[in-house]
Amino acid sequence: MSAKRQASFEAETLVGPAASSQSGSQSGSQAGAPAGFQPSQDLPSRDLEHRPEEHHPDRHRISQWPSSLQLIGSKGLGGAERWFKRFCEALADRGAAVEIGIRAGSGLDRAFECRTQERAPQHGRQGSPARMPCHRLPFRTVWDPFSRQAIRGLVKRRQPEIVQTYMGRATRLTRLTRRPGSARPIHLTRLGGYYELSPYRHADAWIGNTRQLCDWMLKQGLPNDRVYQIYNFVDPPSPRPASEIEQLRLDLGLRPDEQLLLCAGRFMVFKGHRYLLDALSRLPPEVGGRRWRLLMLGDGPLAPALQRQAADLGIAERIRWLGWQPEPAPYLQLCDLVVFPSLEIETLGNVILEAWASQRPLVTTAFRGAREIAHHGEDAWCVPCEDAAALADGIRQLLQEPALARALVERGAQRVEQAFSRDAIMQRYLELYTDLIHG
Repeated sequence: MSAKRQASFEAETLVGPAASSQSGSQSGSQAGAPAGFQPSQDLPSRDLEHRPEEHHPDRHRISQWPSSLQLIGSKGLGGAERWFKRFCEALADRGAAVEIGIRAGSGLDRAFECRTQERAPQHGRQGSPARMPCHRLPFRTVWDPFSRQAIRGLVKRRQPEIVQTYMGRATRLTRLTRRPGSARPIHLTRLGGYYELSPYRHADAWIGNTRQLCDWMLKQGLPNDRVYQIYNFVDPPSPRPASEIEQLRLDLGLRPDEQLLLCAGRFMVFKGHRYLLDALSRLPPEVGGRRWRLLMLGDGPLAPALQRQAADLGIAERIRWLGWQPEPAPYLQLCDLVVFPSLEIETLGNVILEAWASQRPLVTTAFRGAREIAHHGEDAWCVPCEDAAALADGIRQLLQEPALARALVERGAQRVEQAFSRDAIMQRYLELYTDLIHG
């Protein structure tokens, strides 16, 4: 494999308490990460963070994406599924030969409006719907022999150069074998959390979406020349007409003079919603001379408990429970402030990037992903995890100090453009794909 830059990861100081055993155990899929884990400084991983002076030496000759099959087996829609859709569409927009395999009847099946097809993809311009061959697979269980056979047959027919899998089910069921007279595809798997690694170890290479996650994977014994770090990207949303946003406000029963907070994410323990509700109960009805309301975008098993908590705290009438929104851009444009109250176990948090891209001020807890990408007082207002009083103070401060909020917005927009744009991140994926194929 051609030489690629390695980067050691600096240990970071915890801000706020580490993930508690309760929050870790109830979060489920990320229980493999030790509470309070900090990255080491002696185990480097392949860091594809953009450095203009360190571009691939043959960059001017890289014009063709290797062909790929992208596989995910999840049923519902969440942050990981939204990223999968965004990434696959970005591949198609760039003319890559990309095909997708998703669970039949899943949220992604509906989102892609899939029709099983085996033909050349049709590509659109960036920002327009790009069509690509879509294969509907069973993905019933992690041991499903029918799905394993279906994947093996699909790979044999389509012969991609790279098979990229997401999350445990698709990764565990993907077992690539060498065919006589042809090269075996490279199995690349992407992790967005601190998952139990046994379903992932048989892959050829691994992507982590934060440096700390990559460092943790190395600590678990993955080879340091096959672990790569690439962040997620986010697209700045196209502004909706003012009339459309005002109509949305009316449809939600909101007054024109109310300032709106927004919180987006599945209602799971590690998302920290109960601390946000506790924080809001500490605020007066008006902050900075204006009434506040909260827009809750999301769904999940804790929804009934959170709604009961809001009622018990006397703030139920201040909250609009809007369910899962596949397209949150209008709500981000409507709101005045984004609040992200996740616990330490949260890996990255796409909401941070979306707040920056939407040019909205952000109050976030200083969980490990936020500590890696956000800078307190520069592009976000960061408070300790599981600290409702500090969260309330942060919300109050940004609502009362519009000059500070504007400064955070300006810097956050710069961060997205410099480090988390579609062009920057897709260039890193092109470098990785090319290195894996030709290395």
